[in-house]
Amino acid sequence: MRLLSSVTTAAREPLTGPPGEILAQAAEPAGGVAGWAADLVETLGGPGAGLAIALENLFPPLPSEVILPLTGFAAGQGAITLVSALFWTTLGSVVGAVALYWIGALFGRERMYALWERLPLVKVSDLERTEEWFGRHGTKAVFLGRMVPIFRSLISVPAGLERMPTHVFLLLTALGSLIWNSVLITAGYLLGDQWDLVERYVGILSKVVLVLVVVAVGAWIAVRVRGRRSGADSGSGSGSASGRGGQRDRARGRQAQHRRTP
Repeated sequence: MRLLSSVTTAAREPLTGPPGEILAQAAEPAGGVAGWAADLVETLGGPGAGLAIALENLFPPLPSEVILPLTGFAAGQGAITLVSALFWTTLGSVVGAVALYWIGALFGRERMYALWERLPLVKVSDLERTEEWFGRHGTKAVFLGRMVPIFRSLISVPAGLERMPTHVFLLLTALGSLIWNSVLITAGYLLGDQWDLVERYVGILSKVVLVLVVVAVGAWIAVRVRGRRSGADSGSGSGSASGRGGQRDRARGRQAQHRRTP
């Protein structure tokens, strides 16, 4: 996603004026997410950045790799303080994650199992093993998942389904989000008017993660389909064999009965 491709040329030119005007110049003429985030930060300050990140958690297509570095750039220009940027964006991350947590919690395990039973190529045992895995590694998954593109938002839903203790979920989400936000905001702060470079490299990471997920899902489906076919073949083969065996047994029985008959 190259929302900032048209920003790059303008951003290389010296930006002058009050912080609000500099921020607007940095986001023009890109519009899109960059322009929208710049408007929020310029209008609302730190809370605007927090609102943008809360919405990014609820709607993953909104890229944090655009919003956070732009927020760091705004802090570097004095539109907001660096502490304010980190505080509000982390709060926004937690608020968005909590909303998804409760979506998972309200959906519930019973509905999840009922839905799972209707899905093709999956077994209830798959879901049971997933629950067992989350029970053992859920804390690590929530903490580290907050720093992985794509999974940053999605990890909150299984945490809600499994009813992870709320205080544990909040703590892990806040810590993981603070680390992720700090890296991207600080990068934007240090890069100045070249903040859009962050989006370029994190975008590559997002694509790599997406490709790995697609490959993993494709491999899992292929294994499951192959397993079902081999199971069906072995079942029909054993059925044929047992049928032939039954015919032989009945033939032997008739022969034995014929010998005993005077």
